[in-house]
Amino acid sequence: MGLSLGRESEYNNARIPALDYRWPACACRTQTGGATGKINVMFSERTYIRKTRYAAQLFFLLLTIFIGYNFYRFVLHFINPVYPYVQRPPSVDAFLPIGGFMAFKYFLLTGIIEPVHPSGFILFVAVVLVSMLMKKGFCGWICPIGTVSQYFWMAGERIFGRGFTIEKHTDMGLRSLKYVLMSLFLILIGIAMTPNMMVLFFITDYYKTADVRMMRFFTNMSAVTMWVLIALGILSLFYKNFWCRYLCPYGALLGLVSLISPVKIRRNAEKCNHCRSCSIHCPTSIDVEKKEVVSSPECFGCMTCISRCPAEGALDITFRAGKKLKVLRPYLYPAILVIVFYMVIGVGVLSGKWHSQVPNEDYERIIPQLIHVKNGILK
Repeated sequence: MGLSLGRESEYNNARIPALDYRWPACACRTQTGGATGKINVMFSERTYIRKTRYAAQLFFLLLTIFIGYNFYRFVLHFINPVYPYVQRPPSVDAFLPIGGFMAFKYFLLTGIIEPVHPSGFILFVAVVLVSMLMKKGFCGWICPIGTVSQYFWMAGERIFGRGFTIEKHTDMGLRSLKYVLMSLFLILIGIAMTPNMMVLFFITDYYKTADVRMMRFFTNMSAVTMWVLIALGILSLFYKNFWCRYLCPYGALLGLVSLISPVKIRRNAEKCNHCRSCSIHCPTSIDVEKKEVVSSPECFGCMTCISRCPAEGALDITFRAGKKLKVLRPYLYPAILVIVFYMVIGVGVLSGKWHSQVPNEDYERIIPQLIHVKNGILK
């Protein structure tokens, strides 16, 4: 079988050619309209979609931990030179999305990439571009916070034997919170801040060590912060992706950006057997079974619905190429997503705009004022 991106589709007429990839047939039971019947479906190997995603999420989570550990060692050296010097990992700027957004606006207005946290700008561009092209794929495949949130609700389902949902109107109200938070940042940074104001902020000691302050937020958290995180953890046990669904302003922005993505999940009504497996298993609680096209800003392209669907060709991930609608092979979606993400990072590295230009002398002066070591732990 030759490699191709996909096949042309006829979703407008709800008729789709047979898939040009094959799943081994198996017998399973499904319930439709109250009647239980036995059907032959191409289902058994679609689990590879979920396994691939879980592996990708675990990889990026472990990568994040590794980056965080190296940054911890970097800071430790400036607290006490007896600890060996480790080069600052630029990727730590991924935890400064507000700074990345500010640098993005500054670049649009001046054409200059600020030199303090340039990787924050590069990573912000990479994440936004991925969302424009591949939906909220960053949230569903890469974001370590989303992965941890997922682990919590999966653990909750094992503990309680079920998942919990919030009443529809309450859910809509809670979802508005992340858009309120996003709007505040857009107003304060996207509208209110001028280039001169941003330059004055970029040269402050506060911004130079924003990454150190973010680390200190976790290594020396206040009682309020600790209880907020505990509350979020408990809520995430009961409700799927509580932080992502209701409170993450970054996810809210990426969701709006993803609306212009040419990639969409589409349902073929003629092939759908209405088992509702797609809707039941959707991590973002989208009622996929009632959609012809999943265009919700909540969808992060995890393809759980496709992997759970027992009816061949009922659900596909599609993309528009000009006026043509094509079906994307499931294994290509994460491949393209990761390639686009790292291509942007590669451009940043090759252009020399990846590493911070803050001199070590500034870290030697500022960090000891912020942090001290107690029993081998940064405080």
